[in-house]
Amino acid sequence: MADVEIYGTDWCEDTQHTRAHLQQLGVEYRYINIEQDEAAADWVKRQNDGEQKTPTVKLPGLVLSVPSDGQLNTAMRAKGITTGD
Repeated sequence: MADVEIYGTDWCEDTQHTRAHLQQLGVEYRYINIEQDEAAADWVKRQNDGEQKTPTVKLPGLVLSVPSDGQLNTAMRAKGITTGD
């Protein structure tokens, strides 16, 4: 199972950018389309004070809302998921 989960939508440019960034880094992740998973959509809203922010990225023990590439890279390094930028 992947250590990184991306909660988003297929039409969200930020979601697609984050997915492409992780693919470029060679980081395995699980993508959850919140338009097809009501429980996942509810979880995203709980993480974001009732708002649907995409992507919401779940790492072990950490949730990031619409992270920049730099924020995501820093968090993944801190969690031992990746060592590079």
